[in-house]
Amino acid sequence: MTNKPISQFIPNASELIYGCMGLGGGWNNNPITKADIHQAHTVVEAALENNINYFDHADIYTFGKAEQVFGEVLKTRTDRDKLIIQSKCGIRFEDEHGPKRYDLSGQWIEHSVNNSLAQLKTDYLDVLILHRPDPLMCPQEIASTYKKLKSQGKVRFLGVSNMQQHQIKAIQQALSEPLILNQVEMSLLKNDWVEEGIYAGNAQGANINFTPGLIEFCQHKNIQLQAWGSLSQGLFSSADITGAETHIKNTYQLVQSLAAQYGTSAEAIVLAWLNRHPSNIQPVIGTTNTARIKACAQVSKIQLTAAHWYALYESVKGCELP
Repeated sequence: MTNKPISQFIPNASELIYGCMGLGGGWNNNPITKADIHQAHTVVEAALENNINYFDHADIYTFGKAEQVFGEVLKTRTDRDKLIIQSKCGIRFEDEHGPKRYDLSGQWIEHSVNNSLAQLKTDYLDVLILHRPDPLMCPQEIASTYKKLKSQGKVRFLGVSNMQQHQIKAIQQALSEPLILNQVEMSLLKNDWVEEGIYAGNAQGANINFTPGLIEFCQHKNIQLQAWGSLSQGLFSSADITGAETHIKNTYQLVQSLAAQYGTSAEAIVLAWLNRHPSNIQPVIGTTNTARIKACAQVSKIQLTAAHWYALYESVKGCELP
């Protein structure tokens, strides 16, 4: 059980989310294979064995194949009600109608949900997530489409991804119930969400590419922050850092040292850096390596000290605080 904001809506949500973007055999047009399906079975079992019951999808992941292989897993299980499945919609690749674009029209949202349900072989999504902010989106149209899908039993809750607080407010004002989550890139490496606050009013922070006040806004509104890219693609836990910049090498070594000190995995240290923040971040992990899934799950057993949190932050910055 978790005390994260999402627990008020989904009480049995695990603290970690398994991100399914790596399933389905890759970003190509090859058909799914028995090996791809076997891999999906293996990682789902590994996640569940490590108390991860929350699975993150998007209709575009590996061109739909990630949802398809997960659906092959789901049709063999009898515990759908114990699994939490969310999927995203709103990104369209180039086609005969136009270039790559974002589409949060009611028609496309409804089409995407129906397609995801068919591919996942399930009757409903626990959470539907709007993948990217569409400059042409109409909050009232989004709200009416969501209301329709919910009344049909196809969607339980609505969330957003990669949105700033003003976009969230615009959508929320059209809804009769709260948006429950915002999924953004957050990690030890991608730390501008921390930098934005630290460098407020400081000229050194003029080029930080984040949205001011988003973290505090989500905290205030009890919107669950989910972190995609939470492991920094394994940079500090399993990657080959030969040739990396000095601050990356130093941070890699510090992570290994802290892992030994806490008696845990390097992955757990990287995730613990996120978990130490008071905004109750819910990390999304995407590894298909079952040993690394187990290593990630060790984060529940530790809490970094404030000194170690700052040590990691300063190390990856390559300089001390202002």
